[in-house]
Amino acid sequence: MKKKITTPITKEKVRELKAGDSVEISGIIYTARDAAHKRMLENYEKGIALPIALKDAAVYFAGPAPAKPGEPIGSVGPTTSYRMDAYSPKTMELGLTCMIGKGARSREVIESMKKNTAVYIGAVGGAGALISECVKECRLVDYEDLGSEAIYELKVENFPGIVIIDCEGRNLYETEPEKYRKQT
Repeated sequence: MKKKITTPITKEKVRELKAGDSVEISGIIYTARDAAHKRMLENYEKGIALPIALKDAAVYFAGPAPAKPGEPIGSVGPTTSYRMDAYSPKTMELGLTCMIGKGARSREVIESMKKNTAVYIGAVGGAGALISECVKECRLVDYEDLGSEAIYELKVENFPGIVIIDCEGRNLYETEPEKYRKQT
């Protein structure tokens, strides 16, 4: 059974999501990769306002490819999430509740997820063209000079994912591999 969730993703919604849940997200999500995270937090430390409101937001670690004529966006597959690990605890302190990407997260990020009531959702790597079909609108928000690493606002419908790490620290990367190892 898929859980349908709509942004904003409040802490109450996060508490309902458990590792292993299939989800479909509708509403507004933002893209930001490591260059955007770095600039955003460096600017914040200098007293410059964040380009997006992080409270109850969903950030997709992705850099969209240019759109084909008549399309809102090109391929938009996930990037490796550990590249954001240095920035994720601070973004969660600032209210971020949902991160979307691929790959394992550090112990520090998982502890921050538990402390700040956040969730990590896995998107399927290599499926960027299929994921782009869920994007109905795409708008540049800030950091245009970063190209595909700029911050974009995506209006999505039924964006697919799997809860990899929930707000209690349950982690599919820790619990599931043993089930799939060959027994010799």
